[in-house]
Amino acid sequence: MKTLNRIKVLLVKELLQLVRDKVLVIATIYLFTVDIFLAASGVNLTLNRVSFKTLDFDKTSVSRDLIDRFRPPYFEYRGEVPRRVQAEELLEQGKILAYLEIPDGFEQSLKTNQKTQVLLLVDTSNAIMGYLIAGYSAGIVAGFSQEKSLETLGLMPEMIERLPLVEGASRVLFNPNQEETWFNALSELLTVITLLTMLLPAAALVREKERGTIEQLLVSPARPLEILLAKIFAMTLVILLGVLVATSFIIKGTFHIPMRGSLPVFLMITCFYVFTSSGYGLLIGGIANNLAQVGLLTIIAIAPIVFLSGTWTPPEAMPFWLSSMMSFSPLFYFIQMAYGLFFKGVGWDFLLPKIAKMLALGFLVLWGSAFAFKRRFF
Repeated sequence: MKTLNRIKVLLVKELLQLVRDKVLVIATIYLFTVDIFLAASGVNLTLNRVSFKTLDFDKTSVSRDLIDRFRPPYFEYRGEVPRRVQAEELLEQGKILAYLEIPDGFEQSLKTNQKTQVLLLVDTSNAIMGYLIAGYSAGIVAGFSQEKSLETLGLMPEMIERLPLVEGASRVLFNPNQEETWFNALSELLTVITLLTMLLPAAALVREKERGTIEQLLVSPARPLEILLAKIFAMTLVILLGVLVATSFIIKGTFHIPMRGSLPVFLMITCFYVFTSSGYGLLIGGIANNLAQVGLLTIIAIAPIVFLSGTWTPPEAMPFWLSSMMSFSPLFYFIQMAYGLFFKGVGWDFLLPKIAKMLALGFLVLWGSAFAFKRRFF
């Protein structure tokens, strides 16, 4: 009971200190509202009016038909250039993103069953955009080529329907409309939680050093673990409140992302995750001497945690030695559980093994933080 009373008193102190820090309060509110909204609505992974120019040496109805297929909303035709070198200059200047060149004799080659080629130059300084442009363009040219081949063979549309064909049918699960905002909003929420669970405890501990109140804590009856637990519990309450606001007003209220699982279960898992990640923040707070150092160390610590979480790069796309390190990222387990609860409605058979691994990692980090804190101040 004495331990619980001491933790309760320290918890109230931590909450009062946080409320009085207006900068951290405003930053926390911004991250759980505006930041998530901007991340979800401002990122679009589909093509939208990609500017392109052409050079048509053939000047026939067939070449114009191919050019006409590069149409809005994916492409926007910006006219023709007299020479290829001018198109290359426009690509270098960023004024266009693609250039299509059709050779002379294009129509005649198709009519005489000869292979012909068209040239596509793409600006891939933005690798994702360049990949999308190349993929969309390849699909357009492939469809055009198939139609012209069938016309050359004299096959009418009604005759094509009687030919033996293999059609692939796909069924999209968990996000049938492939809404990018669902992924972007939820991934940003999890990243914000990770950032705050490391930043807030570290900032709280460093404030004690800067204001000289750490000495008062050292001579108090509170033990090192009690001091650290009070900071973790305070940050957990703040983050849970932010998660409720973000989930109610942004995730579900604005973007209408479904919650197929249980919200209380998600909040409980969030508590476990805050406990796990707070150890990193307390470790940073024990090392840093001021808030500037806290910011720098937080950036250094959060980068590998996010990169090894699978948020943007799946484990299958990583080298083996790098993907094997993902088990040391608490966000790796949290993402799997959060996506499973929101999109799939997974049960405890899926959650329990990941909760156990995440908590084991959290206990290890918290023990290291308490040991470092005690060794430095006691």
